[in-house]
Amino acid sequence: MDDPSNGELARRLEAIHADLKEDFRELAKRLDAKVSVERYEIERRNRDDVHVQILNRITAIEEARAQEQRQADTDRRAADEQRRSDRRLVFTALIAPVMLLLLQAYLAAKGASS
Repeated sequence: MDDPSNGELARRLEAIHADLKEDFRELAKRLDAKVSVERYEIERRNRDDVHVQILNRITAIEEARAQEQRQADTDRRAADEQRRSDRRLVFTALIAPVMLLLLQAYLAAKGASS
């Protein structure tokens, strides 16, 4: 007798049914751990947006620093020009009149002695 009995078939079917239930539970756990393509794309776009925002901020900071450097250079040039102007003012307000006074005194002394 090579044919299995009805009881043996029922036991085998129950074992197969239990194995299938366990396999489906295992498959469901594995599927729950997977991320959907839509969610992956949304998260990737969000990461890309964050990277773009960071790059934009870095660019803005670099531009602000460059602007500050240009402003500092402009301020330094203006301060240098102010110092040159102050030197000219000192020369014209103080030294030139003294020199004119000395020249007049020299010429008066030379004219008086001739």
